[in-house]
Amino acid sequence: MNATAKRAVTSRRPCALLATPDSELAAKLASEAEHWGRLHAVSAVSGLAQLRERLRHITPRVIFLDDAFLDEAPVIETLRQLTETAPVVLLTAHEQQTQASQLVAEGDVELVARVGDFIAVAAALIERRLRWAERSEASLGAPWAELPEDIAEIFRHEINNPLTGILGNAELLLAHRDRLPAVDTHRLQTVVDLAVRLRETVRRLSNAWEVQAHALKSS
Repeated sequence: MNATAKRAVTSRRPCALLATPDSELAAKLASEAEHWGRLHAVSAVSGLAQLRERLRHITPRVIFLDDAFLDEAPVIETLRQLTETAPVVLLTAHEQQTQASQLVAEGDVELVARVGDFIAVAAALIERRLRWAERSEASLGAPWAELPEDIAEIFRHEINNPLTGILGNAELLLAHRDRLPAVDTHRLQTVVDLAVRLRETVRRLSNAWEVQAHALKSS
């Protein structure tokens, strides 16, 4: 990565994580961090293994994902895994965007077509997600200071674990939708949609608490 990108990278709880094998693209997006404000630090990774390792140590507010980064990895499965951590801005060829349409409908993914001035579009979507995250965290207020330190882990364990089971079983049943009445298929899809929405809420609250807890310790 060149000097421009390095200046915008932080190893401590970045707001935006850029996943792309294109160092020039990473540098151009990283340079936009100067316009995102002092809290909007950027971290960049160039390989899937590096991305997974980085996510063990940081909790970004948004992930920019270049589909060229995925190589042979399944797009939808990888997106679902990443959106458990943060919303994803996906850069992809126009003809491949239908693969992620369900995740876009669920609100977890933003799509950017690799045509025209896509860097400006991607930067704007990243900035929008960062603003949403900041507003969400700001709305939590002082009462969060009274919660136990491990509340984020409690959320993830006590809610997400059974929720994963609900979601998985509903999706397994939907895999046999051709054998089910239309009304049952619709109800199962509603279960899936609500489970995904609840998972996103838990993710957002857990991440917000971790940021808030870190701020309290630093103050």
